[in-house]
Amino acid sequence: MRRSLLPILLPLVILSPLAIDIYLPSMPAMAAEFSVSASEIQSTLVLFLFAMGTGQLLIGPLADRYGRRPVAIGGIMFYMASSLLAAIAVEFHWLQIARVMQGLAACSTSIVVFSAVRDCFSPKEGARYYSYLNGMICIIPALAPTLGGMLALQFGWRSNFIFMALYGLVILALVSLRLPETRPQNTVSDGPLYRWARYKPVITEPHFLFYAIACMAGMAAILSYVSYAPVWLIGHLGVSELTFSGLFALNAVVNIIACFAAPLVIKKLGNRPTVIAALALMLVSAVTQVIVQLVGPQSGLMAAYSYMLPMMLLCIGFALLLGPATSMALSAFGERAGTATAMLGFIQMSGASLLTALVQQTGLSAPYAVALLMGVGALALLAMMAMPKFDHWHQEQHAY
Repeated sequence: MRRSLLPILLPLVILSPLAIDIYLPSMPAMAAEFSVSASEIQSTLVLFLFAMGTGQLLIGPLADRYGRRPVAIGGIMFYMASSLLAAIAVEFHWLQIARVMQGLAACSTSIVVFSAVRDCFSPKEGARYYSYLNGMICIIPALAPTLGGMLALQFGWRSNFIFMALYGLVILALVSLRLPETRPQNTVSDGPLYRWARYKPVITEPHFLFYAIACMAGMAAILSYVSYAPVWLIGHLGVSELTFSGLFALNAVVNIIACFAAPLVIKKLGNRPTVIAALALMLVSAVTQVIVQLVGPQSGLMAAYSYMLPMMLLCIGFALLLGPATSMALSAFGERAGTATAMLGFIQMSGASLLTALVQQTGLSAPYAVALLMGVGALALLAMMAMPKFDHWHQEQHAY
């Protein structure tokens, strides 16, 4: 089962990033059609990720009680329905509702994917498999905006959501035929589904909290980068949708290479040193972004490159961070992997979406907003790791 699992999880994990990236080039056109502001159209990304995060608390216990397979199938069906609702929305609030529904659906499949890895592999093996999955996730920003831009040019932005529904249909067939049930026999699944006692062993574990916050800091930086990029590059700098897709794809290629190189880095350095290196890269990215905005070009394609090049460092840092941080956060919870994965996703995604929404209210321009989020988060975590009194929060404590 272990060998046959990854080829099923890889296409399944695509559902979430596909829903984020495929319609990015169409955001200015969508804002114009619905007669809403740039920040309102950005809210469709924030709402998706917030729903994906909060839904974890509802769906994680279901995955422990009823198993991974039925939760995956139900989530894919809900994903298809919400994609079709977004495709036919004629008023903006219905698009927002559809995005909330889509976020809940995507969190179901995300829980199944990451719980299945924790079910079947040791924490040391899991870090490598999480990196492979993140590598697949990172392929989508390279391909989806270009695909979405081409679909939108030919058929309008609604075709992006129709494509998501059709992809969901393909994945539904694959999961129904091939995905085995991976829930361990010793999974804690008795008692009420939603009670403090189910979450308390997870949320009160400092090691879990530290690495969950690390995941949240990385995700907040990535979400702010993704949500601001169309507004800054297309709306402010005036690059075309195809040029935007090309710039995004170039950055994503770097991210893909970093994600597939991450298992080698983890194997050589270990989990904790890799997290330190990742946070350091994020901090360097923030400083570099501020410098190039102060002294670099202010308009045209060179300004677009000046914005995107520091983002490559961010993407490399995020690629190195997510695998070991996820593995270390979940390492102590083999008997309740679904609930622990759900709590991790809740902190990571809901926290990231709230931080991004708060920064969007400041009026900061895109480069400074992204630099603020990734710089402050990385600096705070690195400072904690340098203080001996916090060693029990971040030192590797569980057998690998």
